[in-house]
Amino acid sequence: MRLIILCLSFLLVLIQYPLWLGKGGWFKVWELDRQVQQAHKKNDELKERNDKLASEVDDLKQSKGAVEERARFELGMIKQNEIFIQLLDGSSGKPAAALNPYMPGSGQPNSVSVPAVAPAGRTAER
Repeated sequence: MRLIILCLSFLLVLIQYPLWLGKGGWFKVWELDRQVQQAHKKNDELKERNDKLASEVDDLKQSKGAVEERARFELGMIKQNEIFIQLLDGSSGKPAAALNPYMPGSGQPNSVSVPAVAPAGRTAER
């Protein structure tokens, strides 16, 4: 009787092996489920990025102002009859980042261009 119980117990353990550790076992399923969750998370992030880029493309196609803004901030372009003014730090000769709230890399200019128009009632002297 003892031998039969021992054999049946051994067979039970032998049958459980593929369920837990085999090719389609629970541990493999859990690992694949974790990988699927990571892939869904990355897909959501990429969809969000694509939506932002699509919005930016639509804005550039529809609006001339968006193209002008990009040309000013990224390429440093100015319009005709504008004067380019750049503030420099006196000691180092570099653009004054501490005095200027528009820091480079923040999408804001560290220089200003203004129209070269004389105030009303005065003529521009050169």
